[in-house]
Amino acid sequence: MQAEKLILETDQYGHLIQQPKLPANAQLEAIFLITKKNKTSRKVSNKIAGKGKIIGDIISPVISPDTWDAIK
Repeated sequence: MQAEKLILETDQYGHLIQQPKLPANAQLEAIFLITKKNKTSRKVSNKIAGKGKIIGDIISPVISPDTWDAIK
């Protein structure tokens, strides 16, 4: 027995978006696990994809912790 993991995606009607290539003359057993329940698929617009730029420190706070009200 050989195991192979396939990730299948469906459209809004539950139809396969792309049919996987399967071995010829084989008997297959499938168990489907729903990995995520996402009603809509959101994608980044090509107009802004890859155009972001980090120009400073994104880890350190902008102001010192001494000025935070939550600490007091």
